[in-house]
Amino acid sequence: MSSPVLNCAGKPLDLSKPKIMGILNTTPDSFSDGGNSYQQGCLDLDLALQRAIQMQAEGASIIDVGGESTRPGAAKVSAQEEMDRVIPVVERIARELDVVVSVDSSSPALMKEAAAVGAGLINDVRALQRDGAVEMAAELQLPVCLMHMQGQPGTMQNKPSYQNVVEEVSAFLTERVDQCVAAGIDREQIILDPGFGFGKTLEHNVELLRKMSSLTQAMGLPVLAGLSRKSMLQGLLQRPVEQRLAGSLGVAMLALQQGAAILRVHDVAESRDILELFWQIDASH
Repeated sequence: MSSPVLNCAGKPLDLSKPKIMGILNTTPDSFSDGGNSYQQGCLDLDLALQRAIQMQAEGASIIDVGGESTRPGAAKVSAQEEMDRVIPVVERIARELDVVVSVDSSSPALMKEAAAVGAGLINDVRALQRDGAVEMAAELQLPVCLMHMQGQPGTMQNKPSYQNVVEEVSAFLTERVDQCVAAGIDREQIILDPGFGFGKTLEHNVELLRKMSSLTQAMGLPVLAGLSRKSMLQGLLQRPVEQRLAGSLGVAMLALQQGAAILRVHDVAESRDILELFWQIDASH
């Protein structure tokens, strides 16, 4: 696989070495972004900025700002409410920090507004499938992360089923990449996310992690791994969310060994230590 340097609104993101994406939720019902509670996001603008500063200092190259919870059963949020939550935070961070700001959204209107105030990457759990999303991403010419999800957030964990999860995720992402390229998005600016926990059972998630390298080898594109504190760790370790740090670090190392280019995490400092250990000890790079 090539090691692209993504052009994130004028800020280069060199993926020849894996990078850390710090999660900054602006929702009241998502995993939190610091402290000992994992149930509340950063709704206050000053608090969100301080958390972004902390994550950058701890080693995050990307701050991923989201205003819509996509956990199973999460309440729906209006387009305007999502905009009100996300845009001021993106603008503040982009203005005050030298860091790539990612916007975690499926809304074309929000993508446009976020890009106008400094966002450098689009991270879409729906893989630009909403009406107008792929066209907007092509117009903005920002790097995009395309994620696989079976179903929709509210119902995605209602008996997800696959004949072969690795092949079906790969086929979906291949189709989405082709659609993006056809719309005018540079293939070299695309990141893939297999979507751990999004319409997948514990067994599906484990199989995807075991064979994640097949995505990088088959498609030659960087892969983002979002495994931090997810419910699969409850299934594997019987740990509640606030006790999943060790498990998160374990699967992060496994993801790096499978070729992950970006780790999307809540616990930045600890994840950076794992990344540095991998980088210094693993000889394959």
